[in-house]
Amino acid sequence: MKKGYEKYIPFEAIELGNRQWPSKKIEKHPIWCSVDLRDGNQALVDPMNMDEKLEMFKTLCEIGIKEIEVGFPSASDTEYEILRELIDGGHIPDDVTIQVLVQAREHLIRKTFDAIRGAKNAIVHFYNSTSKLQRKVVFKQEMAGITEIAVNGAKLIKELGDQAAKETGCNIRYEYSPESFMGTEPEYAVAICDSVMKAVGADRNNKIILNLPSTVESSTPNCFADLVEYFCNNLPEREAAIISLHPHNDRGTAVATAELGLLAGADRIEGTLFGNGERTGNVDIITLARNMYTQAIDPGLDLSDINRIREVYERTTRMTVPIRHPYVGELVFTAFSGSHQDAINKGETYMKDSGTEYWEVPYLPIDPADVGRAYEPIIRINSQSGKGGVAFVMSNSFGYDLPKAMHPEFGRIVQGYCEKAGREVGAEEVMDLFKSEYIDIREPYKLVSHKFYEESGLYDETPLVRFEGQLKHNGDEPVAISGTGNGPIDAFFNALETVGISGYQFVNYSEHAISIGSDAKAVSYIQLLSPAGKNIFGLGISHNTNYASIRGVLCAINRSLKI
Repeated sequence: MKKGYEKYIPFEAIELGNRQWPSKKIEKHPIWCSVDLRDGNQALVDPMNMDEKLEMFKTLCEIGIKEIEVGFPSASDTEYEILRELIDGGHIPDDVTIQVLVQAREHLIRKTFDAIRGAKNAIVHFYNSTSKLQRKVVFKQEMAGITEIAVNGAKLIKELGDQAAKETGCNIRYEYSPESFMGTEPEYAVAICDSVMKAVGADRNNKIILNLPSTVESSTPNCFADLVEYFCNNLPEREAAIISLHPHNDRGTAVATAELGLLAGADRIEGTLFGNGERTGNVDIITLARNMYTQAIDPGLDLSDINRIREVYERTTRMTVPIRHPYVGELVFTAFSGSHQDAINKGETYMKDSGTEYWEVPYLPIDPADVGRAYEPIIRINSQSGKGGVAFVMSNSFGYDLPKAMHPEFGRIVQGYCEKAGREVGAEEVMDLFKSEYIDIREPYKLVSHKFYEESGLYDETPLVRFEGQLKHNGDEPVAISGTGNGPIDAFFNALETVGISGYQFVNYSEHAISIGSDAKAVSYIQLLSPAGKNIFGLGISHNTNYASIRGVLCAINRSLKI
């Protein structure tokens, strides 16, 4: 008895000698065709109503898609009505071509031409199944019978198309799909498409669209690319055809299938926003277009306001864009990992400091601003986060540019809090931790008053600085302290020694403004080495930089005693 996996028949790859597609690269965007209103809509639990279809159609036009498959008008009254509303209601821009799908059957073809009456530009997309499995199981016909269905359909469509063009001036183009192309012998796929081309009189001035669907994705993308390259190389009158692809996502590789198919010679892609469609969906136009964008290729679509596009999609289809969806998902521009956060933080700093014209930020393949997401949090904090991520949040959200040596200290504090909380923490919580750890530390020592004076140095050297103030310890009465030094910090250290606060060594100091204008405050970061030999940071804020510095020193001392 066969095991479960043994009952499946592996895909039979073709022997393609001297294949060319692996050495090629995508250099321009394809012709885009949206099938959201047909393939996408028929896959919904609750299909879109008239208003939702009209809003989706308008959105697709605004994005810049010029060919839109609007339905299967011969299949139902609802499909027929939406097409009539699009035409009669004047919703179709002059530069947009509507596309309608129909089986290669006479009565359906005639109803379809009735449905497109009055349209300015239309593509009549007809199809029949050609695969070995469909011929055996569904139609029970040999190749000749399947070809006859396609050719008869093509002849009738050409006749009705010529008649409509003469009577109404409609610009009608033709598209043929050998449905289940992946399961069709490649020689037969070429032969039946060639017969259809002859039946509609296709030439280089009146090209037919030959659409090659992976109706059910059944192989790795490289096998599909081989089929496309074989088809393009062996099709007579290749210049009389636009080769289109319609990839499905049954194996989860529709995007790769489309990209490799373009390398293999395809000119056009049929897909949907966010990959909606039957079973696992169609190829995702958004991902394909943005992949090209990150390779310095203009995708020919305006996806700059992706949040609005997602909102329309989710509302009209009642589908949800996954949080890990490429370029669009809620978390795809968010880093939790400490090493990732650190690299992103350094990348942003490099971009600012170098003035580079190129996007060079590790772990972010695209600038979030290019899809309208400039103000969303790129870095979010949980127990997996590191020092770089915490520093990024403090800088981007609150304007505190922590010195690099301080990152590990505050990073450990935040990480410990996250581990205890067992969840992600927001930027405001990080700031609350920062305040409690550095800004609100006023015990055990607190300065009640403080002043600086300049004192003349010997032999006209740089003047010395004298500090005088009152220091309070816990609830005790304030005591007067004073000291003289080469600068404000040195003078303050010497003053502290007069009341027994000694053993601290000054290590480093940095400061910056945290507001703009004449009322700007300075924040001072002080790094000390405690008597126990441990590095400790303190922070001081004041309109006066000297006062900010001594407050930073006292903060570091208080923190060392607290620890």
